[in-house]
Amino acid sequence: MKYLFFLFFVISTSAFSQETVEAILIQSTKIEVDTLVSVDNFGTVYFTKNDVFYKKDTSKSISYNNLQLGSLYSANTFNPLKINLFYKDFNTLVILDNRLAEIFKIDFNLLTPYKNVTHVSTGFDNTIWIFNQDQQKLELFDYKTRTTRAQTAPVQNMVLDLKSNYNYCWLLTKNHLYIYNYFGALVSKIENLGYTAIQIFNKNCFLKKGNSLYYLKENTKIPKEIKIPNLLIHGFSVTNETLYIYDNKNLHELQLKIN
Repeated sequence: MKYLFFLFFVISTSAFSQETVEAILIQSTKIEVDTLVSVDNFGTVYFTKNDVFYKKDTSKSISYNNLQLGSLYSANTFNPLKINLFYKDFNTLVILDNRLAEIFKIDFNLLTPYKNVTHVSTGFDNTIWIFNQDQQKLELFDYKTRTTRAQTAPVQNMVLDLKSNYNYCWLLTKNHLYIYNYFGALVSKIENLGYTAIQIFNKNCFLKKGNSLYYLKENTKIPKEIKIPNLLIHGFSVTNETLYIYDNKNLHELQLKIN
């Protein structure tokens, strides 16, 4: 009986340990930012400070600001050749190239029909994903032809975050995380158990809940907790199997051990 109990304990412990992902601290760098946007494969850091958007690598730092549009609400660097900056107060999106030169501006107030946009993320080609607050729908919008290529069914929950790549879009609401393809069709839906922000790398999703992070592998519905050192998570970014955490003073680089 003792042997069976011990065997059961070992199997249970092993199974439980597989439900977490380990993150090992590699290095920390002092940096002062308001919002960490992302870190790319080359170590280039994208961030905001005092409503100014920055791109900083090991040799130089360049910036973009547009004070006429007020506060910078969000930035998306998935496509570094078409960086999206969203100024929510003016319902306007600015698209920058890799030198942070302005290449396109979309004032949603001037569109017909008018679009009241709350969240924006990068799509494929000349498209962006936008959440239309008035219709409560996610739209794949072509900003050059000013047409909607695809849209989802109405979403009745409050939207917390929006991220995308060329093929899929992740919409985090108060009650659920929705995953859509570029046709606007719902691919997956999981319950939101307190997550407030997401980051995407490839087809995998990383979620923030309080001061904890979770890993949701493609085609699964149960996130695994990431075991991280005792760090304050003010912002985070994921590139390949490297996790970056900003704690208000330092940018910490951690190696993810994902099976």
